[in-house]
Amino acid sequence: MMAIDDPARVARSRHRADESLPSPLRIGFSRVLPELKMFYRRPEQMVLTFSMPAAICILLGSIFTARLPGSDVSTGAVIAASMLAYGILSTSFINLGISIAADRDTGALRRLRGTPATATSYFIGKIMLVAVVSLAEAVLLLAVGVFIFGLSLPTTAFGWFTLTWVFLLGVVSCSLIGVLISNVASNAVSAAVLTNGPAVGLQFVSGTYVPIMVLPTWMLIVGSIFPVKWMAQGFRSVLLPPELVVFEPAGSWEHERIFLVLAAWSIGGLLGCRALFRWSDRS
Repeated sequence: MMAIDDPARVARSRHRADESLPSPLRIGFSRVLPELKMFYRRPEQMVLTFSMPAAICILLGSIFTARLPGSDVSTGAVIAASMLAYGILSTSFINLGISIAADRDTGALRRLRGTPATATSYFIGKIMLVAVVSLAEAVLLLAVGVFIFGLSLPTTAFGWFTLTWVFLLGVVSCSLIGVLISNVASNAVSAAVLTNGPAVGLQFVSGTYVPIMVLPTWMLIVGSIFPVKWMAQGFRSVLLPPELVVFEPAGSWEHERIFLVLAAWSIGGLLGCRALFRWSDRS
């Protein structure tokens, strides 16, 4: 008779137990629908998330109405193209930083830890939520840009491809930074301060609230450290006429650098989240 603690039998039992549990990827995707339901059940958060970037875009675009030298494009159109980066920052960095800290305060994360969900599956669910909401935000901002400020949608496959990868890398990088900030914050109130304050500053130094061509050199240097500036530049490269590249600080759209910076922030954010993520204030 095989001993009850036979190593082979124990190994087979563990293997069967592991096979019975869904993968972190499957668990992560299964959390997308509940996350969306929780988001849309907070009407004040939903209205603010969607209305704020569009309202700011219309206000700033109405203030900056001068035409760029040698073109028929208004400064407001440049701001409208750049504003897509703010939309992503709002739906990812700000919302995740605050909502995850709030979930930790209420004990929702501690209860989730008692399920098969892992930190990886939790990140996947949150980032997929942000991707869906950010896509809806982007459609709204594109509509504002096209119908009010005369932006043109991409007309080539390369343009749509660039718009897609800038959008996806922007969502991932800003989402992971938001998750990271939520672990630094002691509660939801402090998370609101740690996300909204830097977000406002980043809009100015990244060329989304004001045209990037009027920024002083020190602001350009600071803005180039963070992903918002590069997202905005990537969106301008496909939504504005090609000849407007002369108004960029480097005189080029720098697609390769945009990819490298956003990818570096995504990788660094993932590593930081996995190292610092807390299920509760005591974990």
